[in-house]
Amino acid sequence: MEDENKTALSVQSGVEQPPTLSADAVSRFKALRQKPLTTEAFVAGILRGDITILSKAITLVESALPVHRAQAAQILEQCIPHSGRSIRIGITGVPGVGKSTFIESLGGTITAEGHKLAVLAIDPSSERSKGSILGDKTRMEELAANPNAYIRPSPSAGTLGGVANKTRETMLLCEAAGYDVIFIETVGVGQSETTVHGMVDFFLLLMLAGAGDELQGIKRGIMEMADSIAITKADSGNEAKATMAQAQYKSALHLFPGTESGWIPRVLTCSSVHKIGLAEVWQAAKDYLHHTQDGGFWQSKRNQQAMDWLHQSIREGLMQHFFENAEMRNSLDGFEQKVMQGLVSPYNAAQELLSEYFGK
Repeated sequence: MEDENKTALSVQSGVEQPPTLSADAVSRFKALRQKPLTTEAFVAGILRGDITILSKAITLVESALPVHRAQAAQILEQCIPHSGRSIRIGITGVPGVGKSTFIESLGGTITAEGHKLAVLAIDPSSERSKGSILGDKTRMEELAANPNAYIRPSPSAGTLGGVANKTRETMLLCEAAGYDVIFIETVGVGQSETTVHGMVDFFLLLMLAGAGDELQGIKRGIMEMADSIAITKADSGNEAKATMAQAQYKSALHLFPGTESGWIPRVLTCSSVHKIGLAEVWQAAKDYLHHTQDGGFWQSKRNQQAMDWLHQSIREGLMQHFFENAEMRNSLDGFEQKVMQGLVSPYNAAQELLSEYFGK
């Protein structure tokens, strides 16, 4: 009689799967984890285009720890001479306009020309948890795998203007790493876009066609800041609506006063999915750059942006010093209670706190 314990079922050993990371990548990662990098190692890694070290440096810049801020300042100081040689493009638009798809498609066009592209994608932070999804890398799969592109999602952390607090610093580090085209994708939730406009060369506004009155809900200030407008999703039977919207925006722009640079903003249509009209958008950015460089406006704008960065840094430094001062924290706690109880107005409480702070 056959052995009852025998069975036709058996488990094969299978094929051994290859490691998800190369041995070289694993060794470099372990080395970075084991020993903190010196400022010199950070700078050397950034200048040779090491994206692992670049990412760690950006994390250092975004950190709120004083020791990290001190080292980040040293890294930035040494990288600044190697920065500034890129075209900086701000991209904004209402949610649903297709910013991520547009950036991925346009990014492919730009890298195909031999450029290195860095995308600083800003995700809105939750007011409750202060967290962000940071999902732009998953939405830009092709661009994320492109060796000539680098995507860095960062939380807005409540910063007005739809940009992260350290976007300027991050941009300079990317330029030092050899990226000659920088995209800054703003949150696009209706907040003031002045901040991002104040740190880029070319400001691109993405708009949808066929979403109701084309000019409703568009603040004049944002349209006045736009160096070009691109009507997205001009495909799948939406071409006629896109062309109509293009004509409406062109008419609206004629009502605005002329730009300081003398540049006439262009209104273009495009399809990110079918990659139609993207070359024209990129050409508009290059034409703008040549126009402003020849007239001297580009350099004067960069100089003004440097001054704005200085003033912002002073404001941030004063706020950090105030709120990190233990004595002022105690005084602030007391005045907060008085304000909530109606014993003193917020304005007078602020004046007394500032008097105490500057009197120390």
